[in-house]
Parts: sequence; C-alpha cells; structure tokens
Amino acid sequence: MKVSEFLPIHAIRAPNIMWFLGAGASASAGIQTAWNMIWDFKRKIFCTENRVSLQRCQDLSDRRTRSRIQAYFDSLDGAPRPGSDEEYGYYFERLHPSPGDRQRYIDRLVSAGKPSYGHAVLAGLLRTDRVRVVWTTNFDRMVEDATLALFRSSGQLSIADLDHSRLAMEAMNEGRWPLLVKLHGDFQSRRLKNTPEELQSQDAELRRALVEGCRRYGLAVVGYSGRDHSVMDALEEAIDDGRGYPAGLFWFNRAETPPSERVTRLIANAAEAGIDAHLIDVDTFDALLGDLLLLADDLPADVAAYINQRPRRISDAPLPSAAGGWPVIRFNALRLGSFPSTCRRVQCKIGGSKEVHEAVDKSGAEIIAARVRAGVLAFGSDAEVRKAFANHDLCDFDLHPIEERRLRFESQELGLLYAALAHALGREVPVQVIRNRAGYRVIADAAREADPAYAELCRATKKVTGVVPRTQLRWAEAARVRLEGRLGSLWLVLEPTVWIERTDDDAATGIAREFARERRAERFNRQWNEVLDGWIHLLLGGAEEREVRAFGTADGVDAVFSLTRHTAFSRRIR
Repeated sequence: MKVSEFLPIHAIRAPNIMWFLGAGASASAGIQTAWNMIWDFKRKIFCTENRVSLQRCQDLSDRRTRSRIQAYFDSLDGAPRPGSDEEYGYYFERLHPSPGDRQRYIDRLVSAGKPSYGHAVLAGLLRTDRVRVVWTTNFDRMVEDATLALFRSSGQLSIADLDHSRLAMEAMNEGRWPLLVKLHGDFQSRRLKNTPEELQSQDAELRRALVEGCRRYGLAVVGYSGRDHSVMDALEEAIDDGRGYPAGLFWFNRAETPPSERVTRLIANAAEAGIDAHLIDVDTFDALLGDLLLLADDLPADVAAYINQRPRRISDAPLPSAAGGWPVIRFNALRLGSFPSTCRRVQCKIGGSKEVHEAVDKSGAEIIAARVRAGVLAFGSDAEVRKAFANHDLCDFDLHPIEERRLRFESQELGLLYAALAHALGREVPVQVIRNRAGYRVIADAAREADPAYAELCRATKKVTGVVPRTQLRWAEAARVRLEGRLGSLWLVLEPTVWIERTDDDAATGIAREFARERRAERFNRQWNEVLDGWIHLLLGGAEEREVRAFGTADGVDAVFSLTRHTAFSRRIR
C-alpha cells in the first residue's frame, strides 16, 4: 500500500485506529535512535577496553571506524551478531550494569529533545478525537509535552506506564480518551526496560492491555523496528485467528531500510487471517503526520494555529560563493525552475487506470495519461489524445489545473508529471530511459558517449559503459530518477547507480553484482559529489538552466520542465 492510499482510509477510520510510536518517531525531535545509541555503546566499550581515546573514534559515520570497532566485538565470545535484536540490550547493560546509571544515561539523552512537527500534529489529532490511543516504547516525553502545550492541562491525557500499568485497561474500558501507554517506562521511572532480560518480559498488565486494544481497534505503527520480542509476541497474539485489528494493521517503514523478518511475518500472518494488513513505505514521521492533515479540512482554529506556529525545520539558505570553508551538506535533489501547471482533461466512457493505459497502447497514440475521478488527464497533442479515446464516447475536452498541494504525496498528478519528465529526458538528453516496477532510470548511451555532454561524467567515473568482465553482459552508469514535492517546490531526485542488463544465467548474475558493488564501493563523498556533478552536467548539457519538453508540440498541452543546475543543500545555523 502507498501512503496516498492510506490517507482516505485513515480519514474514515481515524478514531478506531490506535498509533504505535517507536524511536524513529522521536528522531526529528532530537532524540537518538536505537542505532545511534548502540554505536555509542560500542564505541565507549571499545575505547575503555582497548585504552583508545574517544576522539580517535569520534566519527561514527566513517565506515572504517565502525568496521574497526565491530571487528573487536566479532572477536569476542558471546557478543550478538551485528544487526540482531539483542544488540541494544546487550551493549547497554555491558556499558552500564547499574539500573540507576542506565536511567541517568536516558535522562541526559531525552532531556534535550523538543517535540517535532509530527508531535504537534499528533497532539492536534488527539485533541480532535481523530486519535484516541497512542502506544510507545520511547522513554521521552515528546507526546506529553506536545499535548500539554495544546491542551494547556496535563489532566486531559491519561498516561499508563510501568508504574501505573492498570490505567491502560481501565481507560480503554471506560472510554477515557486520549490515552498514552508507555511500554518501556518513563525516563524518570526507576522501572525502565532496556536490558535483554527486561525487554524479554513485558509487564503483564501492559501486555494484556496491548493485546486487548488490538483486538478492539486497528493499529498504525511508525518509527518502530520490531526489535522487542515481547512487543511483537503481543502483536502476533492479537491477530486472534482474524478477529483482531478490526480497523486494520498498517506498518510504516522507511523506504531505504527493509523491514525485519519478524515484521514481514506479522503482516503476512495478519493478511492471511483476513485482516486488512499492509506494509507502507514512508519518508519520516513528520512527513507522514503532516500528510494526515491533507484530508482534515475541519480543524478547530486554535488547533490549526498551534500546528502552524511550529517553526520550519527547513528554510532557504543563500547560495554560497565558490570560496568558503563552512560545513555544508549537499543533497541529490534538483529544484525544478518550472513545471506544468495544467494538463488536458478528457471525459469519456472508460474504466480505471488499466483500461486507460490499454486504450493508449492499442491506439498507438503518443501521449501520457492518468485516470482520476474528474476524468482522464493527459499530455500530448490534441489529435493524439482524441485518437486514444475516440472509441470511448469522448464527451468533454477541457483543461485541468495541477495543484501544488496534490504533489506532496503520491497522487495521480505527481505520477503524470513523473512520467512526462522521464519522457522529456529520453527525448532531449543523450541517454536511454527505462522503466521498471521501482520507477525510471536514465542510462548512459554507449552510442552517444562521445557527446560533449558526457565529459564530466566520464572524468568522474573513468568509463560510462562497457561489458562486465568474464561475461557478455553490458553495463552502464545510470541514475534512478524520481519526483518529489517538498517545501512548495518540485524536486528531481537523482540516485547514481550502475545498470547491468538482466540474464537468466545465475553465474553471470553473481559476477555482475560483484562488479557493480566494487565499482560503487570506491566512491566516497568526494567521488559521489563528482559523479552527481557529471549527471547534472549531462542532463543540462553544461548549461545553468535547461528546458525540456515531453513532446515538442504546439497543438494541445505539452509538458514543459525547466531544470536548474544547483542542488538543495544545508548549511550550519549561525
């Protein structure tokens, strides 16, 4: 399921869907994630046991530093394997055997956090009865702080934790909403759960409440890895032969990080039992909660004001000069200077998206089309559009505005622009464009690599096409492309990669994968920066700005995009 498909479901079922927040939901509030904490534990243990200065292991973003630390633990008996569910509790207890010290560590960690935009939205949903129950494994008080600022009273939020476990069932039985349940305790509690033994045995009262709640309501999980077996056991028990999760089970997962085997199994078992269960890729907790407001058009004025007063976490920074040494992070996203604001809208007697695409393919019309409730949206010459739908009782031919707010999520309008831009790049840039289930890729064209536009990419990669050694498989430098609507703009996101033609020969496939891995492994920050520059130079033909057209026609509605050279970037806050 996509986020855009979940939004109308949530709008209808909202009061009957509970929310479960993991550490990822607090990352944007300045709270360390479990991954960060685990590597902090490892680093400190490694330094103390090997008499190494902490300064020499300061940069945990450096793969070589992490490899050096991990090699030490790999040599020890009893250390959990990297990425296992036991890492967090094992290393936390090894570094701080005393429960009091663990509490003080958590105290320092969470005290500096401040509620993020997502927490503000969640507080608004709690206030308007769109969310009634929130479960969390987090120690912090981001939910409480956000609701207190909006509710102006701490008494309106019922809070159940390890010290007040019976409150969970009592509140659900009596309908005392909103309810927050903290499964691992509050950071000021003496009963924090954070060691292997503690995490294995969830408090019986809270476990019973979680299972019962999931039997009565649906559940949306965000920012949670499924690391705690006690929690996952409760979620699996709640399936109850298909009687659990009556309003559905929705697990939101970061697109770049595959869900754990335990999570995948939970969703599969729930779906097999007849439950409406789905895995949904999402960017961040803040982005997801913000999207929930797209269909909330009746927020009270004070709630809307509270949410909107949250300071922007991202703002435009002035373009730096060529000289200068202040820290900067460059992103792989190009802001589109302009993009289509209208397209053709056709009303005719035709079914859904499948039938629309079949009609276009059957007619051979050179257009790009998408199906929405208002009709069929299309780019291309009017003659080609009429050709595609002539056999479907075409009754109206008009223009359709493409609204910016519809580009913030995976709408049909965004998909239409995405396909149109890919078509435009294939038409006007010396590359090949291919499409698969994951989206579009632009691929270096061996027949045109002598084009001057390839100069920078060739310098950055040494060679842009070739044949994989010991095979007959062709390879080429490539870049995944996608469109994203953010901050009132449309962005072209480039992800450089290596394309290799497919084969049924397993041996050749293995050789090709190793070849691609080795080619990418040599690229660190500087090399990736040069490769990105090479792709930008290729797409823009060396210009500062370039206009590309999907069809180059004046008859009808063409899709015209303006590409700009500068990527998004961040700079330090003064």
